[in-house]
Amino acid sequence: MLLFRLALSAVLLVVLSCSPAAAEAAIGVAMDDFSYTDTSAEPANQTAAHERRLSAFMAALRRDIGEGGRYRLVPSAKDGAAFKVIGGIQKTSTLVQWAKVAVIDVGTRKLVMDKLYTFRGDNDESWERAEIFVSREVMAALATPTRVTLAVFDFELEDATAASVGASAASDASYLAEVTGSVREVLSQSGRYRTVDVDNVGDAAVKAHALRDCGGCEAAIAHQLGADQSLIGVVRRVSRTEYTLGFQIRDARTGAVLARGDSGLRLGADYSWKRGAVRLVSDRLIEGPTQQQ
Repeated sequence: MLLFRLALSAVLLVVLSCSPAAAEAAIGVAMDDFSYTDTSAEPANQTAAHERRLSAFMAALRRDIGEGGRYRLVPSAKDGAAFKVIGGIQKTSTLVQWAKVAVIDVGTRKLVMDKLYTFRGDNDESWERAEIFVSREVMAALATPTRVTLAVFDFELEDATAASVGASAASDASYLAEVTGSVREVLSQSGRYRTVDVDNVGDAAVKAHALRDCGGCEAAIAHQLGADQSLIGVVRRVSRTEYTLGFQIRDARTGAVLARGDSGLRLGADYSWKRGAVRLVSDRLIEGPTQQQ
């Protein structure tokens, strides 16, 4: 495992320093031969057999990726590859081998797949079965859009009634926490977003729950957290039994507003905040078209 991680990390650094060339009809995929390591301590020297099987494995994997014309194999990321496939195989015992495979989206500089597989046997048939399985996994990863890394900050309360004191304030905080948690969950489960941890951010506006008034400072905070985008949300209480909801997404690097949504309607009491927020985010970001700015 350590050998795999060192080898994959080294290749990753090289790939991320390259930019893909102009896109062509078929999507470019670069794939180096996987490494092979035998730590099984078997007495017989099987180097020749392993080299032959690895060569056949790579030939079949390249053939499978190139079939259908959707993808074209290119020598490297510098030659127009949109994706880079890297990996290694390690024999750990007589009957057990590991295959570590990663797929890198060269344009976004993100891993779209990073998995460790175990397969039994060390003969031509077991290697062929392993290749069939790995090729399916790689093809699925190539067809899956890269998730947007999103910093979802705690939803904030804008209270026109000025009634949030004592027990009421504690109740509001509890409902807001439910809203935030539910929105993060539905975004993560959508497959489009990966949320980052914002719990330990020390920024004053975050601690004071005042991001809605900081002039877009949430984007810079999200950028420091390694996120692609930021999301802030506001519950606006009109009366003790009426409220509206809104959210806004910014590009973490530029601060530009990418999307926003607003319920536009006066809805029910505080116990329905969570349901309203999940519905709004689902409609505008997951199920329906996003309101672009």
